[in-house]
Amino acid sequence: MMTSLSALRRNSLLHAFLVALALTATAVTLSACNTTEGFGRDVEAAGDAIEDTAEDAQN
Repeated sequence: MMTSLSALRRNSLLHAFLVALALTATAVTLSACNTTEGFGRDVEAAGDAIEDTAEDAQN
């Protein structure tokens, strides 16, 4: 059974689209990880500041 040139192009375009989609998903996931890590550092810094203020108020 022969595959038409049109079907090969369609498969090639689908493959290229899926690769691009996978790369985009990977980039978004890695960006989200960095954003979450930065947010965690900000929350930790805020907690440290609150703790320092509470300790100063006790003394």
